[in-house]
Amino acid sequence: MNILELAAQNLISPAILFFVLGLSAAFARSDLSVPEAVAKGLSLYLLLAIGFKGGVSVSAHGVDAGLILTIIAGVVLSFLLPLIAFALLRVMSTLSVIDAAAVAAHYGSISIVTFVAASSVLTTAGIAFEGYMVAVAAAMEAPAILSALWLVARAGGGRSDEAVDSGLMREILLNGSIVLLVGAFAIGVITGEQGMAKIEAFIVAPFLGILCLFLLDMGLVAGRGLRQTRGLLRPGLILFGVVMPLSGATLGMAAALLIGLSTGGVMLMMVLAASASYIAVPAAMRVALPEANPAVYLTLALGVTFPFNLVLGIPIYLALAQTVTGGS
Repeated sequence: MNILELAAQNLISPAILFFVLGLSAAFARSDLSVPEAVAKGLSLYLLLAIGFKGGVSVSAHGVDAGLILTIIAGVVLSFLLPLIAFALLRVMSTLSVIDAAAVAAHYGSISIVTFVAASSVLTTAGIAFEGYMVAVAAAMEAPAILSALWLVARAGGGRSDEAVDSGLMREILLNGSIVLLVGAFAIGVITGEQGMAKIEAFIVAPFLGILCLFLLDMGLVAGRGLRQTRGLLRPGLILFGVVMPLSGATLGMAAALLIGLSTGGVMLMMVLAASASYIAVPAAMRVALPEANPAVYLTLALGVTFPFNLVLGIPIYLALAQTVTGGS
């Protein structure tokens, strides 16, 4: 199956079409909206479900060298990718050092929703993957923030040395999304398959329906952000929002192949390296780099890279993973 066929299949999946519906409604200035409390509840459910299922998979699989090496690779990528993103931004845009570093931090961290969508694509296609990849996702949240702060300090562009204090580390490590993801993962490891049997009706059956509703809300948010910041995103920045995920995916693929992950594992590592955070990193940037412009980094991550990965990136990464591993 070629990339175009995979893209077509992904485009006609309910989850993607609900995202497109939200995007279209926002551009059409519809009053369609998902209440904030409901949207928060949906995100909590998705984090709980993906974390718990990953923990159960690790419980069944056991801790081994593959798990440890994959987490190390994820952390190294999370430190490295902001450096690449920063270098690209200095060439492709006119952003200040602080804005470029803030944007770069988002591209070293991960989008858990993109990860969930990619996992769903693999499950639907019947392609197995390492359950511990959710642990890698959690490990990749924070290192990118530290890389961004180092970039600012090195360029002499702000108060980053003062920002790296206990308050910032608390903001990073105790961010709600990280706490729930890691906590649910730990509970899954502890309770294992017996725990899954007890709450399977809640964790498994409703998952895709709730993902559809959440992506509808994400489409609305992304569409409104793009509509409101048209003049802010220059062509170079928009191009960066596509080039950077492709660059990250390439490095993720190389790391996964060196470790020897399965076809599904290679694809998920590519997705993690290609995605951009819009939950944990923005919260940390408000504390660490308050001078940075949220309209730039949020719109790039949520309005450009997120839709690209969801609609085109995932099928491209899957096709490449299948090609390099010989998997189906």
